[in-house]
Amino acid sequence: MVKNLKKLRTAANISQQQLADVIGVSQQSINKYENHSVEPDIATLTAIANYFKTSVDYLIGNTDIERRIEAVHRFDLNEEEQRVIEKYRCLSDRDKRIINIVLD
Repeated sequence: MVKNLKKLRTAANISQQQLADVIGVSQQSINKYENHSVEPDIATLTAIANYFKTSVDYLIGNTDIERRIEAVHRFDLNEEEQRVIEKYRCLSDRDKRIINIVLD
């Protein structure tokens, strides 16, 4: 199911035919993807995501984050700082709020 395809296409002001030409499928395929009657293969999903500079997860509705999801890179942290960050990421939202209050 490609929930956000039509939204992205209309925002970019391109026709189904224009998108189809760019990613190498038929206009009818784009129509079917937008109307949820056909699901594209992963190669086509990737091509669509790349064209709109978004993620496959956004296209299929697994996230509301429209921008491309980037890899997280480690900063120049010492081992203790890395452990603190790793532990923080495992905390519940409530515990993160408490830690942030303490830090503030």
